[in-house]
Amino acid sequence: MDLSTWLAFFAAACLIAISPGSGAVLSMSHGLAYGVRAASATILGLQLGLLTILVIAGAGLGSLLLASETGFAIVKVLGALYLIYLGWQQWRADAAVPLAGAAAATPLPWRRRCLTGFLTNATNPKGIIFMVAVLPQFMQPGRALWPQLLVMGATLVAVDVCVMHGYAAGASALRRLLRSSRALRLQNRLFGGLLMAVGAGLFFVRRSPAA
Repeated sequence: MDLSTWLAFFAAACLIAISPGSGAVLSMSHGLAYGVRAASATILGLQLGLLTILVIAGAGLGSLLLASETGFAIVKVLGALYLIYLGWQQWRADAAVPLAGAAAATPLPWRRRCLTGFLTNATNPKGIIFMVAVLPQFMQPGRALWPQLLVMGATLVAVDVCVMHGYAAGASALRRLLRSSRALRLQNRLFGGLLMAVGAGLFFVRRSPAA
């Protein structure tokens, strides 16, 4: 991949990462609830999910999935239901006020945080559509496929890690302002509602016309 193509892909990766989505909402939710350090496990899971979609698209499986109405519908419904489930769990989360001096709520085990992040990205049909539609625009004919995918994957992950940590850090900075039971309840319902709204939106995602 030459420099001009990489710079164009880097700009696209930045726009993708910055645009609000389920990953951003999840990063902010865990950053606000647990702090940036604990949210890093969630962000790791998001990157593993992102790389999974990249490999699927690069291997051509993404195109096959988009061409299959049944396969696409299954992924879409699973992704939507998972985000709605996460949102409902967040909505119903305990709003007890932390003890004085406590830094954050007790986080979920890191494996669960990582798995939550992974499933959030890996079951997102919008991510598959994007990868299948955008990756070919930056692929250079005559060059080996996997080295190009490696560069693209490293770029996407590097950008997304920085942006997601930015979202988590921004949310974490607000924790001192959200210490009352009422504020915590509003926080849970805000992020829970956003996750459920993003999940509901996935039901309206359609395959590309070319599929």
